[in-house]
Amino acid sequence: MRLLVKAAIRQKKSLALMFITSLSLIGLTVASQLEIISFGVIANKGVDFFQLFSPAGAKDLGVDQSQIDVIFPEIGKNSQGEVTPETAEEYMHKNSRLNALQKAIYFIKKNYLFGKSFSFFILFLLCVALFKSIFLFISRYATQKMSIKISRDLRNEYFEHIQKLSLSFYHEYKIGSLSSRVAGDAHQIAKSLYTMMENYIHAPFTLISTFLVCIFMSWQLSLIVFVALPLIFVPITLINRKVKKITRQLQGKQESFSTVLIDFLSGIQTIKVFAMEAFAVKKYKEHNEAMAKLEMKTAKYDLLTRPLLHMVTTLCLSMVLIGGLYVFNMQLAELIIFVGLLYQFYEPVKKFAEKNVEIQKGVVAAERLYQVLDIMPKITDSKDAHVLKGSCNTIAFNNVSFRYKERWVLEGLSFSVSKGESIAVLGSTGVGKSTVASLLTRLYDTSSGSITIDKKDIRDIKQASLREHIAFVSQKPFLFLDTVAANIAFGRPFSRSEIIEAAKKAQAHDFIMNLPQGYDTPVDETGKNLSGGQQQRLSIARALVKKAPILILDEATSSLDSISEGKIKEALMNLGDHVIQFIIAHRLSTVEHASKILFLEDSKTYFIGTKDELMQKSPQFKKMWLAHFKDKDKDKDKEPEYTV
Repeated sequence: MRLLVKAAIRQKKSLALMFITSLSLIGLTVASQLEIISFGVIANKGVDFFQLFSPAGAKDLGVDQSQIDVIFPEIGKNSQGEVTPETAEEYMHKNSRLNALQKAIYFIKKNYLFGKSFSFFILFLLCVALFKSIFLFISRYATQKMSIKISRDLRNEYFEHIQKLSLSFYHEYKIGSLSSRVAGDAHQIAKSLYTMMENYIHAPFTLISTFLVCIFMSWQLSLIVFVALPLIFVPITLINRKVKKITRQLQGKQESFSTVLIDFLSGIQTIKVFAMEAFAVKKYKEHNEAMAKLEMKTAKYDLLTRPLLHMVTTLCLSMVLIGGLYVFNMQLAELIIFVGLLYQFYEPVKKFAEKNVEIQKGVVAAERLYQVLDIMPKITDSKDAHVLKGSCNTIAFNNVSFRYKERWVLEGLSFSVSKGESIAVLGSTGVGKSTVASLLTRLYDTSSGSITIDKKDIRDIKQASLREHIAFVSQKPFLFLDTVAANIAFGRPFSRSEIIEAAKKAQAHDFIMNLPQGYDTPVDETGKNLSGGQQQRLSIARALVKKAPILILDEATSSLDSISEGKIKEALMNLGDHVIQFIIAHRLSTVEHASKILFLEDSKTYFIGTKDELMQKSPQFKKMWLAHFKDKDKDKDKEPEYTV
């Protein structure tokens, strides 16, 4: 419950909406009570014979002639000498024979002349109905507005927060889990907040105010309420515990279900090629079935409370009717008001259990959301961190070691590279090539040693400033839902001419111009309306248009044909002396023109130098290089084959 309140008050603007919603709910309760009282006023036709002639306070309704002879002369008569309901009520009022409610009804009828002015009678009903309608609209509109804004603010805060978290966070949490929390949990929290306000602001006010009016009318009948309360709250408490446990299991299962769905949708090409649609359907159905079982359990407990509470409240209302009519001799109008108020008293109690199920769902959603929001970034700027300015002359790795979980990826790595140079990072799969790029960009921090730019430790540079000086091309191109030009600019205000220039260098201009709308062509989800090579060229153009002093290419040309790759290499070679290039690759043709090569054999063994130097230092590098270019020469000598 505390987390739900915390979620609401994180944004100060939400407090004003919550206050307005609370007032509107209270106004709605008052309007409903007035509506019930108005029905009683309408039903009241004056005092009856036995009430008029029975001695004050008498429980026995029997009346003899002597009582009539005593009281009848005292009752005022109208101008025709007749006793009317109005004169009878006036007599009862003067002699304090009316209870508080009857006095209130008498006052309204006497002063507003319901019996003589039918138009005012209609106006009174319209005013009551209008009063309730206004508060009903305000409460529902304020509620919807509050829920929408809180949900929106939570989604914004959640996304902003996970953008600040370190890369290791994304390795610990699944994409399906993170997406379900930002969409489903934020909505559930907003929905549960309104329900919580109903249960803990609206309901208490309704219960207290209604119960006070009931005591005011008949404290004896009001005692029946206390008989029913234990029968109501005991099952609610027991069911709530069960619901919270099942809800936590259900939301966890929904999370894994989302992950499975995303996995199989993203891998649909592989599934079809391997003809494994039946396997995918089986795995999907297993998770879907497990989720459905938990949903059925939740539904069972959701629906169990209402019949139990309905039985208890119906029993209490029956007792009130019997007691009011046959024990306390209440008038019909009074009984209508009392039963109406009692119904209003029990209605939030009956709904309390159902709404509390919704609250428990919100509590679990808040726990899941705050599980992420409470995670602090592992990599932060130091208090004395400064902004990196100007160009970068030298980058140095100084005895750098990095450990991921229990495995050492790099140990004691040292090298330097200067402006105008390009360094190729080679090695077998999993040896730590991409880790070099991740450490330089501070997606991870070194376990020991340091990385410096112009002899300044990058841990003393603000992360945003450091990354502004780096352009990066990943081995998995990232494209988002926008135009081709917007994907190249990537949120920066580059001119169209700058975007086109970068696209030409990346060998992307020609295919872009063949698209339906050229640079204004929308890119589909994950760039699926483009080929792998086209996506990679846009990623390279994005890096080149930034004109950053540090350029990192991580398998950047793996999806390109050899002609395009050659042209892009030529463009990279022409970047001039103001750029430091890190080229991570498997294909040796990509790195044959690099100034120096860093060859990683394993976490501890590495070699650095030119190609000729590494041919002398590393037998493994020599073997790999000779094997690659031997195959390349074979391909050149091979006669082309033609099929007729």
